[in-house]
Amino acid sequence: MDTLETAKKIAAYKAVDEYVTPNCVIGIGSGSTVIYAVNRIAEKINENGLNVICVPTSFQARQLIINNHLTLGDLDTHPKLDCVIDGADEVDANMTLIKGGGGCLLQEKIVASCTNQLIIIADHTKNSDRLGQQYKKGIPIEVVPMAYVPIKKNIQDNYGGTVQIRMAIAKAGPVVTDNGNFILDWHFPFEQEKSWNEISNEIKLIPGVIEIGLFVNMAKKVYFGMPDGSVKIQEFE
Repeated sequence: MDTLETAKKIAAYKAVDEYVTPNCVIGIGSGSTVIYAVNRIAEKINENGLNVICVPTSFQARQLIINNHLTLGDLDTHPKLDCVIDGADEVDANMTLIKGGGGCLLQEKIVASCTNQLIIIADHTKNSDRLGQQYKKGIPIEVVPMAYVPIKKNIQDNYGGTVQIRMAIAKAGPVVTDNGNFILDWHFPFEQEKSWNEISNEIKLIPGVIEIGLFVNMAKKVYFGMPDGSVKIQEFE
């Protein structure tokens, strides 16, 4: 296992060991780091016989839960979650997150809104002072397909930078989300006059925008796996 994968694993294991308790209902996020979290949850259940219900944020997360023989739940039966364990593409000094590199931002934000304990697990390359310092793929924005061109123009005209529709790799045409929408990636100017909270709220008011991959004032704690094998913890103050 290489250094980055080891960093993901130690962050995931520490978060699960601290937050997954008997009879809890947890949201399961998406991405490569969450795979280690689900593996650890399965280990704890097998070792200790814990009763844990897992609510997925995506098709990928749902398959992880099923393949690890965990108990699958949903927001219809469990609208209030004890915690959500998820990854992030970047975390700044204020614990503002960029999420949605995997295209699951809408469901991730819905599930995250159902808990007071959004726990982020990541390797050290996701730790930045400012958004855009490490992550160069932009802020994902999920949009209604018919509106992607005017939304793209609106964002570029009013906020600068460039906006690109995310194209699929293994199929012709754009990426289609689990909800049947398109993803725009906004490569924003490094200097921003407004706060990320203002920008997020304004962009979400553009007709046709479903959700934006900015998670502001949502994360409770972040676990970063470090190169030396330690885990750096960042908490919301």
